[in-house]
Amino acid sequence: MIETLLGGLLGGSLRLAPELLKWIDRKGERAHELAMQDKALEFERLRGAQRMQEFGAQAEQAWSTGSLAALKEAIAAQGPRSGVKWADALSSSVRPVITYAFMALYSAAKCTALWSAGIDAAWTEADQALWAGVLNYWFLQRTLEKARL
Repeated sequence: MIETLLGGLLGGSLRLAPELLKWIDRKGERAHELAMQDKALEFERLRGAQRMQEFGAQAEQAWSTGSLAALKEAIAAQGPRSGVKWADALSSSVRPVITYAFMALYSAAKCTALWSAGIDAAWTEADQALWAGVLNYWFLQRTLEKARL
């Protein structure tokens, strides 16, 4: 009798074993599918972010190209002469006159500061940068214009 009972239990458990293995296998497959879906979603997110960066780069390039074209057009519009000597002379003297007037006013203010406070308070790093910018503008611009000719 015990053998019949053990045989029935053993037979039933052996019959359930393949079903249990199938269930474990399906569980693994589902976990694998879920992991693959997560990877696919992450890939799509990365691809979308890359596309957005590409669109941003294209927009920036288009903006830069357009602004450079506008700058070229503005510079070209300033270049042609009118044919009237006094108007052309006045037009070409605007920048130098403004520069000389600014430098005279600036020099007067710095001389006053030097007179009242001394050299340490009168000559700062900002003054050095300003003078370097003005000198670079006037002398470097001429060198670059000569190189273009």
